[in-house]
Order: sequence, then structure tokens, then C-alpha cells
Amino acid sequence: MTLTLNLSRRSFGAMMIASTAAACAPRVPDSGVADAAPNYLPEYAPLLDAGYDLPAIPLEYTSGVNRRMEGLYTGEAPAGSIDVDPYAKFLYHVRYDGTATRYPVGVGRQGRTLSGLATIQDKKAWPGWTPTANMLRTEPEVYGGFRNGIPGGLRSPLGARALYIYRNGKDTYYRVHGTNDLESIGNSGSAGCIRMFNQDIIHLYNNVSLPMTINIRSAEESLRVDPEYYNRGRELPPTIISPDELLGQEAVSNDRAPDLSQLASN
Repeated sequence: MTLTLNLSRRSFGAMMIASTAAACAPRVPDSGVADAAPNYLPEYAPLLDAGYDLPAIPLEYTSGVNRRMEGLYTGEAPAGSIDVDPYAKFLYHVRYDGTATRYPVGVGRQGRTLSGLATIQDKKAWPGWTPTANMLRTEPEVYGGFRNGIPGGLRSPLGARALYIYRNGKDTYYRVHGTNDLESIGNSGSAGCIRMFNQDIIHLYNNVSLPMTINIRSAEESLRVDPEYYNRGRELPPTIISPDELLGQEAVSNDRAPDLSQLASN
């Protein structure tokens, strides 16, 4: 969708609601019998990626502003960069023509979010995950059972893609990544990483060139640029998953390595 109007933040939301209604309106076939409307938006339809059938994102998780959309960018980050507002729970991919794609995100619980300028220096499809030493030290009840890591695939908490954030040439161990924890998008619930719907992180991954600057807004910048959505969402408790659910024999036997030659290009 290409826009020629300068959209206000409220227009952004109104446009999203209007396009949601249009996308979900039932089609009336020649027989005069209406088909049932799908329970997802077109951009969040089921997706085949790396040999995996990724499910659609149900409408209950993409209502209102909690969905991907495009418009004129009104923030302060430079063109050709990523701008994250952890208070409004949005990520903007800022393009050189003055437009941006805005994605809803899940962010870290209070005090756990990186801030300021950094660089995306690497990106991976279906990456594996290992908890950091800090995660093991501060929340052993959440991460202790996973200290040896989880390989890339459907069991990995990093989902379908990950962008790796560096500062001064060093890995910060913060990531922008996919997730199956749909409730976390639009809320604060992670250990500090930036979560996206798998369909959205695939879309972003396919449009990111390396290296790319990433800005994570401060509270002051968020209030200055986007006061309408400041502190959108709520803080969620950490999701505690039993190691058997991801590392048990049944979970391992039902998983398979991703086929990286068969990546979606949406």
C-alpha cells in the first residue's frame, strides 16, 4: 500500500482499523451465499517457510493498532534505519522516501530494555538460542533448564528470524526476533529482546540490509514523538516453560531442522 498523504499518528490507527474491516469483509459469490470471513488479516495468513507450516495470527492478536502498516514516518531516526519505541511497543523500518513500515512488538519488562543507538550487524533465519549468563543468574527458575541451548527450529524461542544488535563492535546479546508467544506482542514481557510475530520478522528480515543503525527510544523521546501511544500495553510475568516441553524426547522427535533453502519471500 503506497500512501501520498501525511498521516498523523491517529490517522495511522484509523487507517489500520478501516483496512482491517475491508480485509475481513465477507465476499459474496455469484450464488449469493456469503463465504465466512477468515480469522486473520492477509498479511498474517498461514505461511510455508523452511519446510514449516507457520499458522496464521488470529484477529484477536492484531486488533486496532497491533498490526503491520505503512505510512509517512514522523519520528526522529535517520532514513535507512530501524527505530524502536519500547513504550508505544512499535518498531519502524524507516525508508529513504520518507515512509516507514510500522510493526507491533513485544519488549522487555521494566528496566530490561536496551536504549540508544546500536547497529544490526548480523541476521539469521531460524536461529538457535542459548540463555545468557545474566539470564541464568537473575532468573534461574525460568532459564536454568535451558543452559545448554536449543537448536534452530520450531522449538527455538527466537522464532523464524533474528536480527543481532551490536554496540561498539560487541554483541549486546539483545535481538529483534520472532516468537510464538502471541500475547506478548504489544506488551512488556521479555527478558529485554524485541519480539515480533513470525510473519512480521520474516517481512522485516527480507527488507533489512547490513549493517543497519537501530535506535531504541528513551521515555523522553517516546513522549516527544508519540505521546498518543506512550505506555501502550501491559507488563506480563515471565513465561515459564518446563524443559521437558522443549527438550524432552517427544519434543525433540517431533522437531526437524529448518530447510534454509526454502525461505519465504513475503
